[in-house]
Amino acid sequence: MATPAVTRVLTGITTSGTPHLGNYVGAVRPAVAASRNPGTESFYFLADLHSLIKAQDPAKTQRSTLEIAATWLACGLDPAKVWFYRQSDVPETTELTWLLTCVAGKGILNRAHAYKAAVDKNRADGEDDDAGITAGLFMYPVLMAADILIFNANQVPVGRDQIQHIEMARDFGQRFNHVYGRDYFVLPEALVDDNVATLPGLDGRKMSKSYGNTIPLFASRNEMKKLIAGIVTDSRAPGEAKDTEGSALFQLYQAFASAEETAAMRQAYADGIGWGDAKQKLFERIDAEIAPLRDKYETLIAKPADIEAVLRDGGARLREKYAIPFLAELRDAVGLRDLSKQSAGSEAKAANKAALPQFKQYRDSDDRFYFKLLDGEGKLLVQSAGFDLPKDAGRAIGVLKQARTGDELQTPEIQEVLVPVEDVLAALAAMREAA
Repeated sequence: MATPAVTRVLTGITTSGTPHLGNYVGAVRPAVAASRNPGTESFYFLADLHSLIKAQDPAKTQRSTLEIAATWLACGLDPAKVWFYRQSDVPETTELTWLLTCVAGKGILNRAHAYKAAVDKNRADGEDDDAGITAGLFMYPVLMAADILIFNANQVPVGRDQIQHIEMARDFGQRFNHVYGRDYFVLPEALVDDNVATLPGLDGRKMSKSYGNTIPLFASRNEMKKLIAGIVTDSRAPGEAKDTEGSALFQLYQAFASAEETAAMRQAYADGIGWGDAKQKLFERIDAEIAPLRDKYETLIAKPADIEAVLRDGGARLREKYAIPFLAELRDAVGLRDLSKQSAGSEAKAANKAALPQFKQYRDSDDRFYFKLLDGEGKLLVQSAGFDLPKDAGRAIGVLKQARTGDELQTPEIQEVLVPVEDVLAALAAMREAA
């Protein structure tokens, strides 16, 4: 599959729990805004298969899927302009997961953060390393890679704690390309926005369902007001200056307010605003933004059949346009083929087919990343030096592809040129002409 002309951006939302203000500020609001960027093809999916790793209550899984789908639609995601679908409605993803499993290195999976954390906890508790750890948790990065690679996404917005998963997706895709001799997969990039806010919860820690300190996004006005009133503050009385630094209440206000409103609240802190008044201002500011969305949400969630139809339609159209034909191509690549189409001359035909020079990327036993340039008959022309990251190897290939003189081949990225320089330049020229 060729690199798409537009930038494909893919976002997955795990269907576990009820959306809260932290989800809205950290993921939903910026993603909906990004979906309107020109030149971008956006993919948003409900990661219901991923949720089964932790949540094994069928009723809660179903309810969470409904709530999260309604949330995204209420917040402005337009299914007519983006791909909006449920992960389990695209079965090609799970088939691709197996194809990637067969090239994924177990050593890489051993280093996955979630798995290592579970093992460390078991050791601290005096348990066997793998006590209570499912294969689903261990294989999570492969399924995530399949989510990304099935649509050849260019960019995946993630927090810094998820960068490792994108690097793994690159590694598995690169390995598949290397084993089967063609660039079937685009290698995705992690898109990290350090400006996206992480909201504090009611107790000052990061707002998280695991801490039980969340404010549900679409709580009723009365419930939201009550929850905001319970935000932990210090004991300073009205009239005493207060610090904005480390104030959960101020951070929440800042996430919803304009620059001018934030500056006014900062001054109010300095002037000794009472905590009760500050909480009232926070409630009014949040409610001003959320109230119209809450009305849309309540209308949507009252009609689950309509949401089901939106998700099924998105999945069906996406399968027809991308997933089914691409999976057919990948099945053919690995040899899962129609036996009736095998002919005696097929192997000879394949062998005689004119082949172009090509780059191949791979990860070697030293855990570093390399590439080599081969001619059409598989003869090694150029061998690279090692790189710490696969994307660095990819960038070096991009530079080398443009080389037109021998001097441009004399770089630290190139370990050895094994044939006359003229042969290498001719191979590169042939690749550019074919492209």
